[in-house]
Amino acid sequence: IILIEKAESKIIVLRDQKIILDSDLAQLYGVETGRLNEQVKRNIERFPNDFMFQVTKEEFVNLKSQFAISSSSWGGRRKLPFAFTEHGAIMAASVLNSVKAIQASVYVVRAFVKMRQMLVPYKEILNKIEQLENNLQTHDRQIVAIVDAIKFLMMPPELEPKEPFGFKSRKNK
Repeated sequence: IILIEKAESKIIVLRDQKIILDSDLAQLYGVETGRLNEQVKRNIERFPNDFMFQVTKEEFVNLKSQFAISSSSWGGRRKLPFAFTEHGAIMAASVLNSVKAIQASVYVVRAFVKMRQMLVPYKEILNKIEQLENNLQTHDRQIVAIVDAIKFLMMPPELEPKEPFGFKSRKNK
């Protein structure tokens, strides 16, 4: 349970995907980040874009501000990190071929699964909110149509001009 929670705390959302950064994955697997990335590069054909991608400079700056990743000027990262999806994390364990990595990958997968299960109620809530929005839009259109009809009914009818009322002199003829 502790290992699952540790793995779960490392999973973040980036580009609308749940990912784990290479340094965090390496820590969980008990290897250096450089070693993990070296094995990944040697087996790059096993890591398509939906398994792993490199974080952009802007994303990395944002991550540093959110998670206090050390700056490169103080001995921290000098290269942009790789982000591993659930499938990429499993594949990384297989290319590392260490017992600890294989054991830890089970906990990483369980952490991803647990996060996915936690999101299920939120998806249901989002669906209900969408339904409400659609109903409101329909009701808004209906209310506008009713108001327009009432305005139309309230307008005085256009009358044709009548002959002036009163006495007419014969001089004007």
